[in-house]
Amino acid sequence: MSAEENPLVSPIRLVAGLGNPGERYRRTRHNVGQRTVEELARRFGAGKERDRFAGRLWETRGPAGPVALLIPTTFMNLSGDSVGPAMGSLHLEPEQVLVLHDEMDLPFGTVRGKVGGGVGGNNGLRSLKDGLGRTDFLRIRLGVDRPPPEFQGDTAAWVLSGFAQPESEVEQMISRAADMAELALAEGIDAAIAKFHARGPAARRQAADSETEPAE
Repeated sequence: MSAEENPLVSPIRLVAGLGNPGERYRRTRHNVGQRTVEELARRFGAGKERDRFAGRLWETRGPAGPVALLIPTTFMNLSGDSVGPAMGSLHLEPEQVLVLHDEMDLPFGTVRGKVGGGVGGNNGLRSLKDGLGRTDFLRIRLGVDRPPPEFQGDTAAWVLSGFAQPESEVEQMISRAADMAELALAEGIDAAIAKFHARGPAARRQAADSETEPAE
């Protein structure tokens, strides 16, 4: 049953991907949320974006009805100045907003969902708390890991630098995050968490392979 069909599930109507504007930051760790929303726009055939709410906005149809996709064109630490006005204009509550962002407390490649919670050291989430007035918005976090001991710089320098891993592995993580976001849009964040937290990608592939084997 989709979120649209189930009145007990608050349907997600706004998906925001955090990051910094400009080509300089595009492939940094801080911008994986932004890149995931771009992938969703591609999957949904969202067409041309518009400049609204200090961001790039697509209004399209997702798996369970209309959805707005937003990439703030503010810097990360002012994300709330974009997402907050968008939420207000669309007459939404925070629990109808799904935010995608990088997460240093998760190993690289890990994708995890969350409902509400603190803001930690993420200035983008802190700005969202101010812009939305609450912290109970929905989240999909993309793991970028913490800097190793030999890294020369602070955590800000870490998230503003490029990945050491091959681009193909970064794209795989973004694809998994987009998969999770699609399921959250279709069936709610709890269903997405239940599926994507239960098993890693390798285990899911093994399960899929076993389901295609002929019964004895």
